[in-house]
Amino acid sequence: MLRASLAAATAVLFVTSAVVSPAQADPVSHFTLPNGLEAVVIEDHRAPVVVQMVWYKAGAADEMRGKSGIAHYLEHLMFKGTDTMAAGELSKTVAANGGSDNAFTSYDYTAYYQRIAADRLPLIMKMEADRMRHLKISPDDWKTERDVILAERNQRTDSDPGALFGEQARAAQYLNSPYGTPVIGWRQEMEALTRDDALAWYHRFYAPNNAVLVVAGDVTEDEVKTLAEEYYGPLEPSADIPPRMRPQEPPQRAERRLVYRDDRVAQPYLSRTYLATERNPGDQKTAAALTILAELLGGNAQTSVLSRKLVFDKGDAIYASAGYDGMSIDKTTFSIGVMPAADVSLPEAETALDAALAEFLKTGIDPAQFERIRTQIRAGEIYEQDDTMALAQRYGEALASGFSVEDVQGWPDALMSVTADDVMAAARDLLNPDDSVTGYVERGANAPPPPAGAAPEMPAMGAEVTQ
Repeated sequence: MLRASLAAATAVLFVTSAVVSPAQADPVSHFTLPNGLEAVVIEDHRAPVVVQMVWYKAGAADEMRGKSGIAHYLEHLMFKGTDTMAAGELSKTVAANGGSDNAFTSYDYTAYYQRIAADRLPLIMKMEADRMRHLKISPDDWKTERDVILAERNQRTDSDPGALFGEQARAAQYLNSPYGTPVIGWRQEMEALTRDDALAWYHRFYAPNNAVLVVAGDVTEDEVKTLAEEYYGPLEPSADIPPRMRPQEPPQRAERRLVYRDDRVAQPYLSRTYLATERNPGDQKTAAALTILAELLGGNAQTSVLSRKLVFDKGDAIYASAGYDGMSIDKTTFSIGVMPAADVSLPEAETALDAALAEFLKTGIDPAQFERIRTQIRAGEIYEQDDTMALAQRYGEALASGFSVEDVQGWPDALMSVTADDVMAAARDLLNPDDSVTGYVERGANAPPPPAGAAPEMPAMGAEVTQ
């Protein structure tokens, strides 16, 4: 989505700690206000700029059955007014001060952010705190914004065959988990959302003790503490925030298959996903091994295992990839995609994929490639330290998903501690055909020839995020 009381005590007690990541020169501080608001401060004094992010521990996977899309709908409505702030005033104020703002919703969280000059932090913190507990939704606003999210679904999903297939594939992957429902929602349920639904969601989840504040940039811990105590400190916590207990997936007893045909498909492709272990607080070893496995199998279009075997050695495919994102409260997915060559059918491409995976499980990992992947991952972790926004997102996403600051800072070491044997053990546990969902995406029988030079696209099968 793009769009330009508890009295505070005089002396506030903070639960606070300061830690420094081995790969990070600037300190990261963590404290909690008496009303339950967690805060992380990431100092970076190279430029007079600051990022403020507020992450709510509520996303699409926390929705009630039959109310899909409500988390994303409320995200839109949060840009309406309060008693002291007109509708759209926050975004207009940020823009007038040379900054930018936005928001996004995923399965496990909803986040709001602003990037602005550091000396404007009090201004935007006051406005963000105001809408945390004092949102006003007029009878006209909710209807207009419902039309907006329906139009967004038209644009992002219904007009995109890859997105439509992705919805069907997730629904096939997750029989019981709410991760099988699209973040943006099913159309018929979106059309039935009301103002009362939005307010009920807001009052249930939007509270300081269900949120994480991340401030990154040209600030100090003391500055942020003082401002947080002034603006967020007086907000009342909620006493009845429900525990995050979601329905879990039953054991998969057989492989699942689907075929999706659409006249708009430019290039047929094969998609396969496996239900995979997520990162867990205090135990990130398996997720680290799966992260490296994804890079080995399909992280590089020239040197990955699947690219070498399917594209360069055999010529059965023009593209092959693999992906895994372990930052998830419940089970996540490990995905593989293959786009066959012009004279290769999807069943033939699948046979070639199965042979390549079987050979990998038999022969193991090339030591030189393994060290190269480890170096690339470590370099990526280090380079990210230069991106203030990326760091803010890393900490916010993790804490909103139940992780600690120590878990975030221990992730690079977890990656580096993984051995080739760990990766192969994770691969043997993961790559079971009976645990897979395989989809064919094909052009419709009566579809016209694709336009010359049409770019091949495959849907991302990782965590879904809707702005």
